[in-house]
Amino acid sequence: MTNKLPEKLASRTALLACAAVAAAALALRPLPAAAQQELRIGVIAPVTGIFAQVGADMTNGFKMYLDQTNSTFAGTKVVPIIEDSQGKPDLAVTKARKLILQDHVQMIVGGVLATEGYALAPVSTELKTVYISSVAAADDLTQRQLGKYPYFIRTGWSSSQPDHPFGQWACDEGYKKVVAISADYAFGYESVGGFQKTFEDCGGQIIQKIWPPIGTKDFGPYIPTIKADTDAVFSLMVGPMALQFPKQLRDSGYTKPILGGTVSYDEAALPFMGDEAVGDVSALQYSAALLTPANAAFVKAFRAKYGKVPSYFSETNYSTAMMIDDVMKQTGGKWPGPEAFLAKLQALHVDTPRGPVSFDDMRNPVQNIYIKKVEKTKLFGYDKPELWNIVIKTYPNVSQFWTYGKDAFLKQPVYSRDFPPCKYCE
Repeated sequence: MTNKLPEKLASRTALLACAAVAAAALALRPLPAAAQQELRIGVIAPVTGIFAQVGADMTNGFKMYLDQTNSTFAGTKVVPIIEDSQGKPDLAVTKARKLILQDHVQMIVGGVLATEGYALAPVSTELKTVYISSVAAADDLTQRQLGKYPYFIRTGWSSSQPDHPFGQWACDEGYKKVVAISADYAFGYESVGGFQKTFEDCGGQIIQKIWPPIGTKDFGPYIPTIKADTDAVFSLMVGPMALQFPKQLRDSGYTKPILGGTVSYDEAALPFMGDEAVGDVSALQYSAALLTPANAAFVKAFRAKYGKVPSYFSETNYSTAMMIDDVMKQTGGKWPGPEAFLAKLQALHVDTPRGPVSFDDMRNPVQNIYIKKVEKTKLFGYDKPELWNIVIKTYPNVSQFWTYGKDAFLKQPVYSRDFPPCKYCE
């Protein structure tokens, strides 16, 4: 099979071409017979713009699984239709409506920013269409707001999920005071909040929070304000910010540890970093350096196909396609309808390149979280040293509620700029 995605299918019947009904009614119209024999999946990713590399990793991961199955799940042809959101919530909504109302997809997958997730979920409710969040990690979509979004499920992770064990790890390692610097939007607030909650519950102190706008290129105005008595910096950067911040921080003469929240040191960024990243530690549910047979096979296949090590964005979309395939195998290749599909997906227990994944009762994955240190080494038989995220500790079967329990956790507000409050800031 070629690497090109099938082009958008043309109108199939005169009836559909001539239909003149309201948009919502059009969304509910029975599909033509040919389309009923297909599984049509809308993939929303930032194909252009500052997150284009992330978008390429997302779509390549999804396409690689389709290539491995000849674009067929349990005998049913899979038709992926990719739409470019540019990482913009309003554009993501426009593209989702187009995919559902015009392309008649049975589900949409993707969105990259937490703000996209918060924008796409209401569309899935309105148009009664499955929305699988493979990347957009917005916490509250599988927490306090889940009841509003009956067609939503997450196959990736919630923003604070990796940062709860990371805060515990930092405390256990002896860090006492940490400065948090993060992109100024929902994902940043939820990531910092998760780290702060467990770090301070363990006895640590967040002594400062700094919020550069998303897309910041020059951190010169922020770096000099970092308090000198901190033991480390916790950073959460996305897109090009993940490359620029650690380099500029090290170039300024800062030598203390950098603790990178989630995607800050993901393999989407790591190949573009220099030796200044060696020794930096981060946390996420995936590392390309996982020494398991499943991951070794995935890394080698992805690198052979696309010429690079897969990032988390690649793995999560590859594994999402795998999960959809597993559900379709249970139904003999027949689309069971959105409610039955979601129930079967939520009941899965699946082994993926990232490790074992199941789902809690609020449709969020339960999975391993890995504490990773950047090292320059050789792995998987490649002949030159490269930067890899070497796993130094594994927290197994981590829930989005950490060890707090669902009921107790949900009594607190969603993590935000102001929660938890910075009670040790001056």
